[in-house]
Amino acid sequence: MADPETVTAAIANNVRAQRAHRGLTLDALAARSGVSRGMLVQIEQCRTNPSVSTLTRIADALGVTVARLVEVSDTPVVRVVHASDVVTLWRSEKGGSARLLVGSDTPAILELWDWTLAPGEHHDGDAHPAGTREMLTVLEGELTLSVYGRSHVVGRDEAVLFSADRPHRYANEGAVTLRYIMVVTEPRDTLDQ
Repeated sequence: MADPETVTAAIANNVRAQRAHRGLTLDALAARSGVSRGMLVQIEQCRTNPSVSTLTRIADALGVTVARLVEVSDTPVVRVVHASDVVTLWRSEKGGSARLLVGSDTPAILELWDWTLAPGEHHDGDAHPAGTREMLTVLEGELTLSVYGRSHVVGRDEAVLFSADRPHRYANEGAVTLRYIMVVTEPRDTLDQ
C-alpha cells in the first residue's frame, strides 16, 4: 500500500497536471469545483491531505475520476492494481473504510470501490454531476441506502442501481459489519456543462 505521503504527493502532482492540461487557473478551478483557492493551493503544494468530498468535487470539476487524482504512477494500456497499491481514502474510528480499487476516465468516468461500514456507521455522499449512476452489491451485512428522502434496504448478494446526482447516504443499521462493492459511472460530457 502506498504510504500517505506518497499519495498526498501524487494528488498534488495530478491536480496540478490536470488543471494545467485544461488551461485552468486556480481561481477558475475553485469556481468550478466549489473548493476554495486556498485549499487548492495547499493541495497542489502537498501541504494537506484532502477529504474524499473535496477530492470528488475537484475530480468532477476536472472531468476525471478520483482514482486519476490519487494515481501514484502513469496508467499503462493494461493496469493491474495490486493490493499494496489500493488507496484507502476514508477510514473511521469504528473500522469503516472506503478503498478506491481502480478507476478510469475514458470513455466514461468509472470508479470501483470497496466499502466497509461498522454497525451503526453511515457515510453521506454528495450529489455528483447530472447523469452519474452508482451500482453496488452487498457482500456482507445489510445496507440501508437513502436517496431523495426514501430508504431502501439491500441485503447480502443483492444489488442496486441509482442516480447519484442527488445527496445520498449509505448506512449500516444492522448488528454485523457491512461490506459492499460499488461502481460509480459519470458521463464524460459533464465537464462541458
